[in-house]
Amino acid sequence: MPRITQEEKAHNRRNIVAAAARLFRLHGIDGVGIADLMKEAGLTHGGFYNHFPSKDALAVEVCRAAFEQSLGTLGAMIEAGATPEGTPLERAVAVYLSTDHRDHPDGGCPSSSLIADAGRDGESVQGAYAEGVDGYLAGFTAELIRMGLSEQDARARAIRLLSELIGSMMLARAVREVRPQLSDEILGSVRAQALQIDHAPN
Repeated sequence: MPRITQEEKAHNRRNIVAAAARLFRLHGIDGVGIADLMKEAGLTHGGFYNHFPSKDALAVEVCRAAFEQSLGTLGAMIEAGATPEGTPLERAVAVYLSTDHRDHPDGGCPSSSLIADAGRDGESVQGAYAEGVDGYLAGFTAELIRMGLSEQDARARAIRLLSELIGSMMLARAVREVRPQLSDEILGSVRAQALQIDHAPN
């Protein structure tokens, strides 16, 4: 059998990561077997270990890559500044709490779709998830300082904001099939109130 080139190997690795990103978001890390993962990537089961020493190692790479993409989107919003659609945080909240994000968890932000896995799949996955959370908190905090909050209050408000975004998205997805109106109500309510900062956080 002919040996594959380094370019082909790199291409196959990217396919594995992309397939894992979709399947892990939809079914959880523990809910996806290596055979199904490799089938989704268009590769044979046995080739997995040519790229990753374990599924856990793949999960870490997926988590980091997914947050990198999501934080890149947030960074672009911040760099663009205020637009007719709102401030960077207003646009970020609108995108995160959109029905499109709710209805397509396979390509959405990993903060809500991989949260359960981060809590139960060991320190390596949890560490990658924590890095992503830190990235969101840093971006939110900097914007809230620009909106007039003190550094301490901005950090506390950023933690609350991220928690509201993740929690409401998880709730909205959990009831979407049986109570679509409730799902929409959850998103709309949090979207309308998420950036109210008239009072200092408790």
